[in-house]
Amino acid sequence: GARYVLDGLVMRGRRDAFPLGILVVNVIGSFLLGLLTALAPVIGHAWLTILGVGLLGGFTTFSTVAVDSVRLARRGRRDWAWADLVGTLVACVVAAALGFMIGGLFPR
Repeated sequence: GARYVLDGLVMRGRRDAFPLGILVVNVIGSFLLGLLTALAPVIGHAWLTILGVGLLGGFTTFSTVAVDSVRLARRGRRDWAWADLVGTLVACVVAAALGFMIGGLFPR
């Protein structure tokens, strides 16, 4: 799906590099979920569930972050493994907060 395509575009030619593609996917998904959550009074909670759980839940992935981090650590790149775990968490929380803030700017 979309996650696979976006990850492939970001990671093209970077096979053994830091898993930036999945980070980008998760940051975009977190931003959009924050935005949708802020817009729930406008779009309705049913649409929030459909788009948030159904669409974005299938787009984002924490399990891939976990597996990528284990693979990095096993290859001796513990620095990248920790950067992937912590960086994903921090970047996604910031993205969700930004989405929520931007969503709050729309009239209710």
